[in-house]
Amino acid sequence: MLIGAVFGDAGSEIVVEEYLEGEEASFFALVDGSSAVALASAQDHKAVGDGDTGPNTGGMGAYSPAPVVTPDIQQQVMEEIVLRTAQAMMSEGCPFRGVLFAGLMIKHGKAKLLEHNVRFGDPECQGLMARLDSDLLAALIQACDGQLTDVSLRWKPEAALTVVMAAAGYPGSYKKGTPINNTEKVTTAKVFHAGTAQDSNGQLVSAGGRVLGITALGADVAAAQAAAYEGVSQIEWSDAYYRRD
Repeated sequence: MLIGAVFGDAGSEIVVEEYLEGEEASFFALVDGSSAVALASAQDHKAVGDGDTGPNTGGMGAYSPAPVVTPDIQQQVMEEIVLRTAQAMMSEGCPFRGVLFAGLMIKHGKAKLLEHNVRFGDPECQGLMARLDSDLLAALIQACDGQLTDVSLRWKPEAALTVVMAAAGYPGSYKKGTPINNTEKVTTAKVFHAGTAQDSNGQLVSAGGRVLGITALGADVAAAQAAAYEGVSQIEWSDAYYRRD
């Protein structure tokens, strides 16, 4: 990398970072500039194959909440990561208002920050929205207005789980335009469209790699998983690929 310059100027420097190991989780919060409100935790599965095998993807499924994010860890993340980030941006004259994502590595009851994003994650967002029992729009407006101190969000006690139905071949080459039927007949889950379109005849067809997110609630993760896979089974799409674990 340094001697052969295979990355051009980008390879002229290297950064040595601490090696982190543990269990990964995603955490989300609403920030209004100076204060923040916790949303929820989730875990997603990036590898394309069962048992976390094969190449990484944008996410083949997720569930919420993440058991590894205990109440103590949530408090630590809010105090040491989310609020400190918000305060630092305020001090630099660049206050942030919106959804703050924190990618975490958790070990021995302590979370460390891997990365920030300023958006809801996909497919984590689907599960969060299924569990949210408050008006999201009202909370987003209050975040924009800098008034989150009065916001208290309610969450359903159930777990949520999303199974991503992708086009066969993803994340490599895949076909587009293959017909999808019966999405409206799914009774055990909600169907989120990510990469779909309608052809000239009004037929629903695939239009991307990750195409559908089948999201269900359940008393626990296992029950939510069963309901989500029941929803998957009700969809007719010959070109579908999804993890079965």
